[in-house]
Amino acid sequence: MDQQAIIALSIFLITYGLIISEKVHRTIVSMLGGALMVMFGIVSQKSAIHHIDFNTVGLLVGMMIIVTITAETGLFKFIAIWAAKKMKGSPIKTLIALGLITAVGSAFLDNVTTVLLVVPVTFSVTRKLNLNPIPFLMTEIFASNIGGTATMIGDPPNIMIGSAVKELTFLAFIENLALICALILVVTIAILALFYRKGLKTQPELVAHLMQLDEKKEIVDAKLLRKCLLVLALTIGGFFSHQFIHVETATISLIGAFLLLLLSGEKYLEHALEKVEWPTLFFFIGLFVIVGGLVDTGLIATVAQKAVDWTGGDVTAATFLILWMSAIASAFVDNIPFVATMIPMIKEMGHAGITNLDPLWWSLSLGACLGGNGTLIGASANLVVAGLASKEGYNISFVKFMKIGFPLMIVSILISSVYVYLRYLV
Repeated sequence: MDQQAIIALSIFLITYGLIISEKVHRTIVSMLGGALMVMFGIVSQKSAIHHIDFNTVGLLVGMMIIVTITAETGLFKFIAIWAAKKMKGSPIKTLIALGLITAVGSAFLDNVTTVLLVVPVTFSVTRKLNLNPIPFLMTEIFASNIGGTATMIGDPPNIMIGSAVKELTFLAFIENLALICALILVVTIAILALFYRKGLKTQPELVAHLMQLDEKKEIVDAKLLRKCLLVLALTIGGFFSHQFIHVETATISLIGAFLLLLLSGEKYLEHALEKVEWPTLFFFIGLFVIVGGLVDTGLIATVAQKAVDWTGGDVTAATFLILWMSAIASAFVDNIPFVATMIPMIKEMGHAGITNLDPLWWSLSLGACLGGNGTLIGASANLVVAGLASKEGYNISFVKFMKIGFPLMIVSILISSVYVYLRYLV
């Protein structure tokens, strides 16, 4: 290993260690790591910019703007109260309904945005029914990660995979992942409803009060809502057809965002841009540069070759290695840097002798996204919900989360293993 490779690996490991420790904000660590790669000459500034996946960044920016403006209409509060009333105020049925809403929302919005919208409403509903919100919050965390796995835009790892592999279109993600994610979601929610059933009891008078609420009053701007729904429909329609019209998902997302800003008026511009999660975007940017340093020094190619040698070039062995390694790793470290490292490695495995990479890509997606349910630090949405719960006086500790999350994650990966084997490897 030459000096440049040693420096690149050192920067990567130190950055990764600091991200895991959470002693310093991950965005600061990521950007400093990327800057050090350029400063030490591992990558040139031109090469660093080339390594940044602007399709991922643009897609996230566009969707964040659309969701921010849509939230101003009160649509998400309307959906939550409507769902609770449809369930007749039954705590278990409401838990299932909010879980399903979170999963569907996470399939078409990013996980963090979805939980930021659903969790405050959950507190409102559970307060009205005098219920402990923890079972609902835990269900929403798991549902967001499972739902986000089903589409290309639902979870950052999928956005990164879809952006890096042009053949994996928006429709391809749905065709290959939606069905298995639906099955895993049903199994997960059923287990959680059974597990929490004893604590999900309320008084009849509280249910009666909830049933008297008028969810239509939550819609504070019907005119804006119509514009948001139109733009959302056009944007999602664009995602479905992007491989036919040959327009990247980032372009579709950004056109949707700025079309909505045009329709809604300039007064929303500054607010929408303020709500964009800039720390998350800069975290991505720094990460792309760091992984680019590993690619340019040949480290990724070396690891890929060893993986191919270890599996004997057998696609079945490589598929299960990536599925389980991704799941276990993503349970304990952020799945975004992990996937950023794995993408070039899988590409190199293709150059090293494995010709059919499709099972590997779908295994990476399933493992990285579902693995996030294993521990509290496994996915960004988990930490966001824990932070919101803490502000309300409810503690979701690492150990408490892992006791429930890790077994559920193992169940989901076992189901995924059977699915991947039967669909791609038989």
